[in-house]
Amino acid sequence: MSPALSPIPQLQIVRDAAKAAVFLQPARLKILQELSSAPNSGAALARQLEMPRQLVNYHLRELEKEGFIDFVAEKRRGNCMERIVRASAASYLVSPEALGLLGTTPKQQHDRFSISYLIGAAARIIRDLANLSIRAAKANKRLATLTLETEVRFRNAEDRNAFSEELANTLAKLTAKYHDESAHGGRTFRFIAAGYPAITKTQEQEDHGRESAIIR
Repeated sequence: MSPALSPIPQLQIVRDAAKAAVFLQPARLKILQELSSAPNSGAALARQLEMPRQLVNYHLRELEKEGFIDFVAEKRRGNCMERIVRASAASYLVSPEALGLLGTTPKQQHDRFSISYLIGAAARIIRDLANLSIRAAKANKRLATLTLETEVRFRNAEDRNAFSEELANTLAKLTAKYHDESAHGGRTFRFIAAGYPAITKTQEQEDHGRESAIIR
């Protein structure tokens, strides 16, 4: 009886553009999706995905070479030995840092009201949480986090600006009240408050709207 497999990590961060290009292909994404559910062989995957076996094996070699899948065991089937592999993570995320500074300027990176600044902050959160989750798993400890999320419908731009100013002032007061640089045994936490327009339409709805406008 083969030993039980340890759970695969929930998330793998891809920080290199060349490495991201290896798995950002429709066929390979389908393969990874199958292998994130359960280990399998190239032959079985070829049948499930209705793809040529040689092509599936080629994709598996490339994915394994870059660390997106892991070897599990060998299983005899008739006169052949099949390699059983599984995905190295339940999901994969391409970090914005893989794109470098593409599309940003030094001015945008220092402008707190620019989308580039917000993307940079979000990328830092992703990187930090990925590293912290790995450390927490190794130490068998739960990671302390806090998530606050809400939506506000403003009457106009003036109300939106007033809300932003009041939020910034409130955060500054709370920081001054609770931050203790000399606290023995204390731990520093990072808080980021961000705002952006809520998405109210799916991509399909937007595409349909464009088609309707063209027809009219």
